[in-house]
Amino acid sequence: MNDNDKNKKAIVLFSGGLDSTTVLKIALDEGFEPIPITFFYNQRHATEIEHAKNIINFFGLKKHIIVNLDFNVIKGSALTDKNISVPKNRIKTERTSDTGKTAEKNDIPATYVPARNTIFLSYTLAAAEVEKASDIFIGANYIDYSGYPDCRPEYLASFENMANLATKAGVTGEISFKINAPLLMLTKKDIVLKAVEIGAPLNLTHSCYDPIDGLACGVCDSCILRKRGFEEAGINDPTQYFKSKT
Repeated sequence: MNDNDKNKKAIVLFSGGLDSTTVLKIALDEGFEPIPITFFYNQRHATEIEHAKNIINFFGLKKHIIVNLDFNVIKGSALTDKNISVPKNRIKTERTSDTGKTAEKNDIPATYVPARNTIFLSYTLAAAEVEKASDIFIGANYIDYSGYPDCRPEYLASFENMANLATKAGVTGEISFKINAPLLMLTKKDIVLKAVEIGAPLNLTHSCYDPIDGLACGVCDSCILRKRGFEEAGINDPTQYFKSKT
């Protein structure tokens, strides 16, 4: 990036979790002026929004877009329907020997939210067009993801193509939109190591799907992947996990 490219705006999909916080710091380090966009969609782990705000304050960012969506009328996910249980202890520790991919991702879990990334990216694209930001950053991860189809590289490539076909800025040539997913092919171990290397505030992040009394449950897919990533990286996980009194 040359001097003329510095301080370009970028919209960053931001949940306040490990991945999105690392991506936000990467965008900052690459010279972008990031505008985080966070979604409240009646998720059971809505505490992540407060974590997102704290991280944004940590970085001293001036603008934060919070979008309110009513997923209660759609449901279909354990994250938005409390009648559906969040899977616990679903992910095993085994890996395949060649790519590092986890062996447990042949099924799509109940925490999949129907079309969530498509909906989120659509709002993010709209914000990017208004802000005249050519770059969109997302913390999607293919290697250590939990089985979500909208975290695959071919999906992100398709969305980028659509973004340039379906917007005024795209068809007029004013903006050529780019979807940046710098963590896409990294393991959770690599993401943790990257976060530490670049100084992302991991102590402020939240990754749990089903927090208990404000603490991470420790046994949902997201918690297990996070804990495993820290363990394999040899880094202390600053997360406080819920401990049953029984």
